[in-house]
Amino acid sequence: MSVIIQLSPVTINRIAAGEVVERPASVVKELVENAIDAGADRIEVVTAGGGKTLIRIIDNGVGMTADDLSLAVERHCTSKLIEDDLLDIRTLGFRGEALPSIGSVADVRIETRHASEANGWAITVSGGSRSEIAPVGLSLGTRIEVRNLFFSTPARLKFLKSERAEAGAITDVVKRLALAHPEIRFSLSGSDRSSLDYPALAGGDFRGRALQIMGADFADNSIEIDALREGVRLTGLAGLGTLQKANAQSQYLFVNGRPVRDKLLIGAIRAGYADVMARDRFPAAVLFVDLDPHEVDVNVHPTKADVRFRDPGLVRGLLVGALRRAHADAGHRAASTHGAATLDVLEDAVRPTPATASSAWRTEYQSRPVAFDWRTAPDRPIPPEAPSPRGFAEEETSFDAGPTQGRFTVIDDAVSADARPGLVEAPAESVSRPLGAPRAQIHETYIVAQTVTGLVIIDQHAAHERLVYERLKREIAQGVETQMLLIPEIVDMPEEDVDRLIERAEELAELGLVVEGFGPGAVAIREIPALLGRTDTAALLRDIADDLAEWDQATRLREKLDAIAATMACHGSVRAGRRLRLEEMDALLREMEETPNSGQCNHGRPTFVELKLSDIERLFGRR
Repeated sequence: MSVIIQLSPVTINRIAAGEVVERPASVVKELVENAIDAGADRIEVVTAGGGKTLIRIIDNGVGMTADDLSLAVERHCTSKLIEDDLLDIRTLGFRGEALPSIGSVADVRIETRHASEANGWAITVSGGSRSEIAPVGLSLGTRIEVRNLFFSTPARLKFLKSERAEAGAITDVVKRLALAHPEIRFSLSGSDRSSLDYPALAGGDFRGRALQIMGADFADNSIEIDALREGVRLTGLAGLGTLQKANAQSQYLFVNGRPVRDKLLIGAIRAGYADVMARDRFPAAVLFVDLDPHEVDVNVHPTKADVRFRDPGLVRGLLVGALRRAHADAGHRAASTHGAATLDVLEDAVRPTPATASSAWRTEYQSRPVAFDWRTAPDRPIPPEAPSPRGFAEEETSFDAGPTQGRFTVIDDAVSADARPGLVEAPAESVSRPLGAPRAQIHETYIVAQTVTGLVIIDQHAAHERLVYERLKREIAQGVETQMLLIPEIVDMPEEDVDRLIERAEELAELGLVVEGFGPGAVAIREIPALLGRTDTAALLRDIADDLAEWDQATRLREKLDAIAATMACHGSVRAGRRLRLEEMDALLREMEETPNSGQCNHGRPTFVELKLSDIERLFGRR
């Protein structure tokens, strides 16, 4: 008796269904892709019970004849392959597995009508058993109903998630396909969800479709991408670095119109945002990669979610380069969502209950002395002939950050805000600049600037950190100018950290940081990049040692230049708590306007928040 047996067609179909039909969302994906391939410009999706009890797809595509319908429910029957060429795939589906696989684990009814026939035709498939074809009244197109999914494989059914989670997965599938095809109208409804309707957009306006699906925040805070390299085209929208998400759900990637979740592309997006986003945050993006079908293999995954490129380095380089150029071209732009969030906080702060408001008013003003004389108040206006108060104009401690960094003054004063910097006015034309004219420094951390349309609040440390970082990157590319320390600084640290630094001493020297061993458990710093000026070199070295501990021994520092430069920039920038003169604040804002990526610091935090005058007036009831 033979040990090896031939599996029955029903078992074969159920095994195939396990690969193709993972969950209800997989059914929706396969059937909607068939509708798109059929030339439909209107697709309706209806679900119930998270897709477990009902999935209905209605389209106005070309439909099928009776003969085609009979073959459509058989395995490996398809109209989409040209002469069996798996290297020239120009449709979403091509294997001919979807309908028979779904029919083996659910109750399926298909109704369809082709323009060449006077009536439509219907067929049912239940648990792999098919019925005879019967005539049915139907308009042009196809209607497919899938009920009782996985009824024939109860083990698969119990591993499904809740109805809410499955409904959410279906929504995500429809959104991805709708983004790829803005020329098609998609509607999604059912008893398990809120209805969605995405009207067709003339000319395939993907920006308009992104607005429909991802909202105005993304549309207003994204950069249009259009790049071409050696026959590979990249188009789409990439969110600003300050438009950050907690997960990767807002990343929509397409290859030749096919939604994918390819690791190569996801990694390329991460690399493209490395300069402008923290490691634990994720960008929002809608990106389309189009290339010759012979240059990409889409037949490497059962659900076609992954692809394999003939030249993956070319595709990755295109994505990374295009994203970095787009961020550089965006200049000092930052997401407007931060300004909206700030206004929400302010509105909550100025919206007390009537009882609270009246009580606070009485407590504040009834406790004041009756005979209040503003002329003796500490914050009174200063006449022109009066001496300058101790503030921006008086230097107690200063540091020279080098010719390229500029000179910033540090003033140790208990006053946390001063809008009278030596009676020096910012240039009048500064108000019309994008970041405006500086008017005050608050808590020695934030610069308040006036623009034509409102005001801007700048985080001085975050902003200067980005400026130093960009200068460092330029210097590293051209050769870092170093500054020798008159007295080498000795830094004590664990021996394993010392060993890592000494092993990489030559590479660190290329970056302008010259170190050598100083006995067990200590390192001597002899030279530092001149651009950093006076900085806490001990803390800088310890941070670099921590970075080295995370990286593989085979990783060259040249491959991690951006990370090292970011660490140096953080230590070499103006700290919070340092008082700046008005002309220094103005110089900082002007340089921000000319520096790429200055809308966010090296860690992805925004460097400034803009508030429109109309919004401020609304806070005070003037509008």
